[in-house]
Amino acid sequence: MFISSAYAQAAGGSSEQQIIGFLPIILMFVVLYFLMIRPQMKRAKEHKTMLEALKKGDEVVTSGGLVGRVTKVGESYVTLEVARTPEARGADAAIEMIFQKAAMQTLLPNGTIKAI
Repeated sequence: MFISSAYAQAAGGSSEQQIIGFLPIILMFVVLYFLMIRPQMKRAKEHKTMLEALKKGDEVVTSGGLVGRVTKVGESYVTLEVARTPEARGADAAIEMIFQKAAMQTLLPNGTIKAI
């Protein structure tokens, strides 16, 4: 015939050969952990601590890009002062909006809003 005798590799092989066969897959998971999963967990932890530390007077940027000053902090909502009306300088002159706490993206240094 056209096909010469073929010898099949023994099923299973030694345990050392099996470990070497899985080594590339294990290495891919290790690289995936250090390049993607670990930094993501670190960012989530930093965001959580930033949200817990929010207080009245902080200046923040929301996930939608809105810049404002925190006027009230609740359990799951934050009230932001986003503008002041120029004609009235009283206490009711501020335009305030209510956001979910998770929508706060970045904590800005104090005085940033005046600089903008």
